[in-house]
Amino acid sequence: MDAEQLKGSSQRWMNAALAAFVEGPEGYDFAVHHAGVATEHLLKAYLAGIHPALIVDGRHFDSLLHATGLGSYAGPLTKIKTIGLADAHERVVKLLPKKIPIDKKALEPLSDARNGVAHSAIHDSAQAEAVFTICLRLVDPVLEELKVDPNSYWGPYLVLHDKLVDEQVRQERVAVEALLIKARSLFEQRFGHMSRKERDVVLAAITSKPMITMSREAPRECPACGSQGWVAGDVSVVHHHGGGAHPKELYLDPHGFHCAACDLEVGTKLLLHLGDLAQGIFLDGDLYDYIDNEPPVDEQIYRGH
Repeated sequence: MDAEQLKGSSQRWMNAALAAFVEGPEGYDFAVHHAGVATEHLLKAYLAGIHPALIVDGRHFDSLLHATGLGSYAGPLTKIKTIGLADAHERVVKLLPKKIPIDKKALEPLSDARNGVAHSAIHDSAQAEAVFTICLRLVDPVLEELKVDPNSYWGPYLVLHDKLVDEQVRQERVAVEALLIKARSLFEQRFGHMSRKERDVVLAAITSKPMITMSREAPRECPACGSQGWVAGDVSVVHHHGGGAHPKELYLDPHGFHCAACDLEVGTKLLLHLGDLAQGIFLDGDLYDYIDNEPPVDEQIYRGH
């Protein structure tokens, strides 16, 4: 439960993961497993640095007692129950909104690969590089928050790290450009023959309502055709320091975009390459308009945190 110990452990596991990765396919099982452990330990290092209670299973009272300095009332420390990779990721994402480039859905391949190796010696070697790179991209912003020197953490594998990350980012940008070109072409096929006035009437009708059935939606301009599209995502209540006229606001964290005019549809992974579309939005309106007609659960997310 010590942040420094967890940071050191993360670095050792990551070093072993990278050493296995460079061995090629025969080392990929160790690589994805060790990278998953390294990532979990680094996420926990960040959480434990805030407070040890943030890495324990909240349903296990003895663990909470140890985490809050009341271990004399609990069972042995060796019985402590902590959270896993997915829960650690979820907690860090809430504490560092917009800084973690890997969301819950994007994390799944890493969790699945790590667990598959650990529990049943199963992994998909064809996906190893992509899974491994997810891990690297998740680790980078956490290292920055912890003020850990990347040269020290990655050691002799820093060049490999940079190459893997750059290649995946390049592939994603190419994929985004392909989506935009396809969407612009479709928009021209649908509306190129219409007069401006006729087109505006049609577009106003088909873009007035969101078409994504996710959590909540907000209108945003489509980067392909300029029509009104919709970003969808999760809504949280944001508390502002010092109160003021609006001590609470609603914050939409986007994880998808759709435009009915040109059929551009972008998920979380590629949304990050579309600039403003990936940025969170403060929403107007009553809290209950967005949070399922029930009293909202307060989330400790601060503007500028």
